[in-house]
This record gives sequence, structure tokens and C-alpha cells, in this order.
Amino acid sequence: MSTAESTTWWIRAYRIGFGVLGIVALLWIPLRNIDSATFSLTNYLSYFTIESNILTVVVLLIGGAVAPQNARWQSFRGAVALYMLITMVVYAVLLAEVDVMLNDKWINDVQHRILPLVMLGDWMLVAMTRRMRPTPLLIAQWLTFPLVYGVYTLIRGPFADWYPYPFLDPREQGYVSLVIGLVVLTVVFVVLAVAMASLGDVRARWRDRAPTT
Repeated sequence: MSTAESTTWWIRAYRIGFGVLGIVALLWIPLRNIDSATFSLTNYLSYFTIESNILTVVVLLIGGAVAPQNARWQSFRGAVALYMLITMVVYAVLLAEVDVMLNDKWINDVQHRILPLVMLGDWMLVAMTRRMRPTPLLIAQWLTFPLVYGVYTLIRGPFADWYPYPFLDPREQGYVSLVIGLVVLTVVFVVLAVAMASLGDVRARWRDRAPTT
């Protein structure tokens, strides 16, 4: 797939379509609970799922409207695809049976399954002018946001007396278990980041490796 093909109308159309779906899913719970005394917009926005979905909407809508091709944008696009992959994997492994404020099945499906798969497919199959390489600098840049999110959550938690996810809550598991769990998650995130960088525009990688005749 050439760079010109990467901005064809149908690619722009599905990006905008899924971007609009993401907006609806993000607004559904706050609008439904606007008069609820127990609903906290700050807590809602403090979920990694919500933040990664907000970034996804930005990427999809901009990608649909103008489809940037510069390296900085492609790196940002890859980072957001990584965050959505993290969202999908962590939810499936650790949070499927946990109440994370998303009781509507369709919202759960959109934010934890559909949009992550859309971002993963878009990253793997839509051509780039220059493919990403899994360099230590790129991996460090991509993982800065999850690191900052973790620090923010652990600092805010004691003041708000609230943590978005059980594996980030030291009140019952203690700090030793918390640190061990975070180390394991960090290793998993690094592996996912390397895989994501390696899989960008995978069709071009296959084409480059094909033997010439």
C-alpha cells in the first residue's frame, strides 16, 4: 500500500466513523450521570481507559480529516495504538470482573475491545512514509504517558481516597505487592511497545522482505 493509498476516502471514512463512536461512548456516562451526587467527573477522567480513548478519538478524527504523514504524528499515532492495546490486554487479564464504572456492555465493548482493535488494525495495515523502529528512545517516549499516569494515580489516591484499579491500590495489597505488580506490568508494557513499533505498516515489512526475482 503506497502513501497515497493510505489516505483514500474509505480509510478517512472509517477513522471518522469510529472517532464519532468513541465520542458517543465517552460522553454517555457523564451525560447520563450529570445529576448524580455520587458521580465524579474527575474520577471518571482518571481512568487510563478513558484517557487512552480520548487520545484515540483525537488520532482517529485528525487521521480522518487530514491524515498527517510526518514522523512525529506517526510516532504519536503508534503511542496511542499502544495505549489502547494496553487497555485491551489489562482489561481482559485483570479487570473483566471488576467494576470500572462502565456497566453498559456496549461502552465496555467499544472502549475495551472495538476501538483497541481498530487502532491496532489501522497501525498495522495503513501505510506510513517511514516505519517506526523499536529503538530504546522510542520505547521510552511511548511509555512516558503510562509512567506519568501511574505516578499521578498513586499521588492522588490518598488525597481522593480512591484508586481507579485494584492493582494500583496499596490499601489492601500493601506497597510490596504493589511494587512487584508494577514491575511485572512495566515488563509487559515494554514487550507490547516493542511489538507495536515492530508491527507498524506490517504489509510494507513483508513486501520489503519478499525475495526479488
